[in-house]
Amino acid sequence: MTISQAAGNVCTASALNTKKHQTTNPVESEVICLPNTDCAIKPQACLSAFTSYRVGGAADLYVAPRNLEALQASLKYAKERDLKVTTLGAGSNLLVSDRGITGLVIATRHLRFSNFDPDTGQLTVAAGESIPSLAWAAAELGWQGLEWAVGIPGTAGGAVVMNAGAHNSCIADMLVSAQVLSPDGTLETLTPEQLGYSYRTSLLQGGDRIVTQATLQLAPGADPAKVVAITKQHKKHRLSTQPYNFPSCGSVFRNPKPYTAGWLIEQTGLKGYQIGGAQVALLHANFIVNRGGAKASDIFCLIRHIQHQVQERWSINLEPEVKMLGEFQAACG
Repeated sequence: MTISQAAGNVCTASALNTKKHQTTNPVESEVICLPNTDCAIKPQACLSAFTSYRVGGAADLYVAPRNLEALQASLKYAKERDLKVTTLGAGSNLLVSDRGITGLVIATRHLRFSNFDPDTGQLTVAAGESIPSLAWAAAELGWQGLEWAVGIPGTAGGAVVMNAGAHNSCIADMLVSAQVLSPDGTLETLTPEQLGYSYRTSLLQGGDRIVTQATLQLAPGADPAKVVAITKQHKKHRLSTQPYNFPSCGSVFRNPKPYTAGWLIEQTGLKGYQIGGAQVALLHANFIVNRGGAKASDIFCLIRHIQHQVQERWSINLEPEVKMLGEFQAACG
């Protein structure tokens, strides 16, 4: 089953001969072309360009496969060299350390495919498809169910892993199944029950399986103009209540019911509080924005400061929704 329609740059013979694999050294220093694919593994790739925060160091090795076969080849490469694998989607819910990430980073953003089946009302998408783009596409067809997702800045794969949601809806409500790839190359199709969904999390978080595609149940047959209008309303609401003028990761903390994290942070007097180039957003206190020149360490220390202050005042431990990758200092000055 093909999950990508796009093709990447094919490695040339000269690229193939740049360097022999050194089996005694797990990290390569030259571009490596995976056999029988159009996929290249790049050393020391700066990750700040691939995260919405625009911060973070380099990956020891980075690869962005465009189809299932290349993804499997990437995992095989890592397994043969005993490399740690980190999966990167749109990078919209991540904080990557200034020190970067060891091992192999696999970006799934180029796994692209979508199919709207009018007979079943199901939408099947590859992991790299943009959630907002899917929301607009569904709306223009008159398919209901994804209007809430228009402001989610991520990919389908990331949404499945973290159970992305907004406006009292979430992926778990409409997921039919998800196809995942294990480190040994085995494909498996899982139901929502098998994924163990709860608020903004699933059993896939912290694991080593990679989402390759997902099938969502939508409701076709509505007036496209009405669905588009509702989608626009959701988008307008997001733009008016959340800061989009500076780089951010979206919501930083999970909401500790019955409160919202933003309300707790605002009532603690932290709106506008800044460490280095990182600031608690003035528009929405559950956002930390990069005001310019921020380091990952600035954002990390601001997260810890917020947690400490909220704990001191409310005796509530704010749990980060943002996923932190790499090494961070244990203490902030």
